[in-house]
Amino acid sequence: MNTPIGGISVWSRIGTTANYIILGFLSFLALYPLWYVIVSSFSSSRAITSGEVSLWPVEFNVEGYLRLFDDGQLFVAMWNTIIVTLVGTLMNMTLTTLAAYPLSRRRLIGRNMLLMFIIFTMLFVAGVIPNFILVKQLGLMDTYWSLWLPALISTYNMFVMKTFMEGLPEEIEESAAIDGAGDWRILGQIILPLCKPIMAALSLFYAVGWWNSYFSVLLYITKSSKQTLTLKLYQMIQQVNQSLLNASGSEGVDQVMLTPEGIKAAAIVITVTPILILYPFLQKHFVKGVLIGSVKG
Repeated sequence: MNTPIGGISVWSRIGTTANYIILGFLSFLALYPLWYVIVSSFSSSRAITSGEVSLWPVEFNVEGYLRLFDDGQLFVAMWNTIIVTLVGTLMNMTLTTLAAYPLSRRRLIGRNMLLMFIIFTMLFVAGVIPNFILVKQLGLMDTYWSLWLPALISTYNMFVMKTFMEGLPEEIEESAAIDGAGDWRILGQIILPLCKPIMAALSLFYAVGWWNSYFSVLLYITKSSKQTLTLKLYQMIQQVNQSLLNASGSEGVDQVMLTPEGIKAAAIVITVTPILILYPFLQKHFVKGVLIGSVKG
């Protein structure tokens, strides 16, 4: 027999407690890999190689971070990444919005034909070599335009925003049109304010993609002064690995406190920290935008 306690039965309390325990355990499993990378970046070489690192840093040191920031190149690469991310995301969101809005209106002449052409680009791509030849022939090598122009818009993200806009009440646009508002005014003053959730979600998608971009930078940017964070970190990790191999027979602080695993962990922490800081501010809009924009209606 279930005895109510404060209006809630015993079995209900047990079920709620079990849910919290299970969710807490699953959250721990999801977060522990990231936490392990963080504590490894602050642990010594001996502790990492001997497997002593688990929940807290062992023999605390910041040698990995000092090595990465030693010559100041990482600050330049981080600034380059910020420029690429901000400008790239702004261009992406501008073109995504300008494409999604007219395609979401049923009155657009040739709408179905345009959608078929756009879907075609999702199924067939030119490939790496034709894109490289095109960028080189256009004279865009060693410029950030070689990164921005080939990735001006994501077809998938455009369809997500289009679906979101289609779910907005048509009466709002019709009433604005009756009052004399044109398409640009309707888009800027009515549609975009209602699209803040999906715009925040897609902005985060685009920004994370630009922040973590590696392969396109490797192909098109050869000047060290213009390289972004991910490529610079990779090059610095390779340099540290080689220096450790060359000094394998010597003894010193680097051999005791530094290890390739520690350098890699520090590089991962440096890369993901800005995104981790930004995400909580966009989480509310992110969840709402993805749920509404991915399902029509």
